[in-house]
Amino acid sequence: MGQSRDRRSTSVLKSLDWWTIGIYLALLTFGWISVCGASYTYGDTDIFSLSTRSGMQIVWIGTSITLGFVILMLDDRFYDTFSYIIYGLLLVLLFATIFNPHSIKGSRSWLVLGPLRLQPAEFAKFATALALAKLMSTYGYNIHNWKHFMATLAIIIVPMVFIVLQRETGSALVYTAFFLMFYREGMPGSILFTGVAAVIYFVVGIRFEDTMLFGTPTSVGRFTVLLLIQLFTASMVQVYCKNKNLFLQMVLYSIGITLAAVLVSVYVVPFDVVWVQLVLMVLMIGYLLWMALGTRLRNYYFIVLFAIGSMAFFYSADYVLNHVMEAHQRTRINVLLGLEEDLRGAGYNVHQSEIAIGSGGLEGKGFLNGTQTKLKYVPEQDTDFIFCTVGEEEGFLGSASVLLLFLALILRLIKMAERQPFRFGRVYGYCVASIFLFHVFINVGMVLGLTPVIGIPLPFFSYGGSSLWGFTLLLFIFLRIDAGRNLIRS
Repeated sequence: MGQSRDRRSTSVLKSLDWWTIGIYLALLTFGWISVCGASYTYGDTDIFSLSTRSGMQIVWIGTSITLGFVILMLDDRFYDTFSYIIYGLLLVLLFATIFNPHSIKGSRSWLVLGPLRLQPAEFAKFATALALAKLMSTYGYNIHNWKHFMATLAIIIVPMVFIVLQRETGSALVYTAFFLMFYREGMPGSILFTGVAAVIYFVVGIRFEDTMLFGTPTSVGRFTVLLLIQLFTASMVQVYCKNKNLFLQMVLYSIGITLAAVLVSVYVVPFDVVWVQLVLMVLMIGYLLWMALGTRLRNYYFIVLFAIGSMAFFYSADYVLNHVMEAHQRTRINVLLGLEEDLRGAGYNVHQSEIAIGSGGLEGKGFLNGTQTKLKYVPEQDTDFIFCTVGEEEGFLGSASVLLLFLALILRLIKMAERQPFRFGRVYGYCVASIFLFHVFINVGMVLGLTPVIGIPLPFFSYGGSSLWGFTLLLFIFLRIDAGRNLIRS
């Protein structure tokens, strides 16, 4: 019996993806160097002291490695068997955190246990990924079955709602990353396209809302978005209904009538061309409904739903921005879109981080030699904005190296996910890859001023135990599942 366990342990060690573990350890090392550089103050004599953030980060790193080792010692079937239980426990913890009396920077997402502070939202990611993998690997599950798909969405939406109620919107948005996994598992491309289209509507519509078209009363933002909706709708007729003639007619009528209305508005009588576009949309939707009834082709109904949903989303976006979002969230979006230049408020963090990264040049200023970070010009520089420390001290070469490490990790995770013999492992693997991709893209993007500042950590770099433990759990559970792919079961 003992020899059997020894052979099993040896097999697990041989099956472990050591390349991924090597990347993990390299990121932890670079992360500690960055935390040390970001938190260092001139005159500090001991960066390893537990009274400093760099010293405490060593504790978090040590406990994370220990946690990873414990995860590897458990049977990989444990995670499949207890997926729903783990998910349920985390939901209870998330719900309890809503009523947490401790508010930190306006957020109630932290549980304070004496000197220890934990953020349940960081651990809910791996629990949600396990629950998704469990459900989607159930016999008979079909992502194209709307009941199955709605059940899958519920697993994601429930923790998102709890986290939003904790006033931690940034952490809630991370859960949208799971849609990348859905696409791999067969989610129709139309859903992904709809999401991309919604982002385009929001950015273009809000950014050019107050810009007038050729001096007419027509908003460039509304004009462009409605024209895009018409063209997108026509394109879907070609793609999903294979009706080339109708596609060409819709495009020609849409562009022709809209162009004629613009010429009349510019040279004859100034008026809002958007009204003409709205009439065109009503006629287009009506004709598509008539085609649906005549051909009994359900795809026409879905295209009509897309067109109506697009207009509803666009006209509600402005209301949500100005009446639903909080003032600081609205300001961040306006700064990102170039509608405001708030260098002393919402735009201050991004402006200072850009200065810090730019000052690093090609090779950087060297370890503990950054001026912007040492003088504390960048707020949250050892948590959400820690990448600016990498840019200042390590320069372009160091920043590129870190990004290449993250790219190698994500590509490795995708490769591991594709070699899983069961759907449970593949789904969980793609969940892990999607979460890491989202965190890296958004965090680095907000430091560079390319994405909104939503306050999410950079994996293995940002200071703190909850973040480090959460990402370690995500990664090492998948490593353990992957290591068991070739084991002979007794």
